[in-house]
Amino acid sequence: MLFIFYPRCGTCRKAKKWLDDHGVSCRERDIVSDNPTEDELRTWHQAAGIDLKKFFNTSGQLYRSMNLKVRLPQMGEDEMYALLAENGMLVKRPVLVLDDGRVIIGFREEQYESLFDKGV
Repeated sequence: MLFIFYPRCGTCRKAKKWLDDHGVSCRERDIVSDNPTEDELRTWHQAAGIDLKKFFNTSGQLYRSMNLKVRLPQMGEDEMYALLAENGMLVKRPVLVLDDGRVIIGFREEQYESLFDKGV
């Protein structure tokens, strides 16, 4: 299992604490120093089964400074993947890539509980 996070992100810290508290081990990857590639983002997007726009960290300063709220609806998928791959701070986090290929974007405790109660 791979846990992709930003160490200074409060949500990422909550997710990591939840995983640690429940004895879930995973490899860690800093999203800024080791940004996801376009190919990884494409794979994760397909596995997550959610709108690509949900991969964007809409609460981040970079998102706001780039005026992406207005720009994203005009972009094609290729342009969005390229933009996400340029800067990890644009990617919603944490990203949890399960060993079976499923992908969870963000952290909701009830979602983690439902996954790991099933013995993932």
